[in-house]
Amino acid sequence: MPQPTLAKRCIAELIGTFVLVFLGTGSVLAVVIFLGGVDPGGLLLIGFAFGVAVLIMIYTFGHISGTHINPAVSISLWATGRLSSKDMVAYVVSQLIGAFIASVVLIIILGTRAVDAGMGGTAPGTDISYIQAIVSEAVATFFLVLTIWGVAVDKRAPAGWAGLAIGFVVAADIWVTGAWTGASMNPARSFGPIMALTFWGGEYEWSKFPIYIIGPVVGGVLAAVVYDFVSDVKKLE
Repeated sequence: MPQPTLAKRCIAELIGTFVLVFLGTGSVLAVVIFLGGVDPGGLLLIGFAFGVAVLIMIYTFGHISGTHINPAVSISLWATGRLSSKDMVAYVVSQLIGAFIASVVLIIILGTRAVDAGMGGTAPGTDISYIQAIVSEAVATFFLVLTIWGVAVDKRAPAGWAGLAIGFVVAADIWVTGAWTGASMNPARSFGPIMALTFWGGEYEWSKFPIYIIGPVVGGVLAAVVYDFVSDVKKLE
């Protein structure tokens, strides 16, 4: 069966990232605006929302684009020779656009309340330093990409479990590290909300955004390299 064109794969990535950001950051806004703030129960809800969004999109678009919906994943595939430079750039741009459009739609639905609530953007928690936040994001993304390599990239994995495994590791990362950094693990997930926030006059310290590029990319690439080394999967490809 021929592979879908790059344009079609990019559309799948755009839609998949739209769904992730709409449902994920939408759950953050629902908790903040309508439920009085993020308490342990709210964090549980947010983790499930992100995890389910990832699970659904993997089963929807996995056979079309691979459902990266995360620049850290696309860059990790590129860094290990599984994605061309052209495709990687196209995927990342599509993911960023999808994340931004999702955030704009949330503003259309919720109005200025979404902007006042911070758009579900990510920032380090109280008493979490810049370096601590980068390490937290790197570790969380390491777990995510390690799981992706084990259940989706490695063809020896049991079929049909990728969505569930990846969705649950996303949720678990959020449950544990959400209070520390927002548990982004995904530069697009962070970029979309804070770009929309900035466009609509909200305030965000853009100096913190590199946390959500450096941490996820370093953690993701490291996980991919470690899995390839431990599993010898590259010898089977």
